[in-house]
Amino acid sequence: MRQSLFICLLAFLVLAGCSTKQVRHLASDASLIKPGQSTVKDVQKYLGEPDSRREVSPGVSEFVYYEDRPGLFGNTPILGSMTGPSGYEMIVFTIEHDMVTSSEFRNFNESDRKWAEDYTWEEVK
Repeated sequence: MRQSLFICLLAFLVLAGCSTKQVRHLASDASLIKPGQSTVKDVQKYLGEPDSRREVSPGVSEFVYYEDRPGLFGNTPILGSMTGPSGYEMIVFTIEHDMVTSSEFRNFNESDRKWAEDYTWEEVK
């Protein structure tokens, strides 16, 4: 009885480790969008609803998509939820009258701002 319970528990843990959530890869998905050819419907078809939307001027808006990049143990079951992201990716689509006019991909790391810690700051007089 004890051995079969242990085997069931072990099988459950192995199968639970295989479960994953759907991951959005911004860089590869963004390559499907062609400025001057793609429409808002194309963007939403490939990337879904934007994480943020802002109006730049009348008839011009920006769709912003974010995706956290997991840290060292970010994809590990149980441990992944306890660790923070190592950075994030962002893509901004500029849309003018339902047509994509430009796209910009940005990649941010935690270490991008570490230079400020060891920089010798001098007071400006």
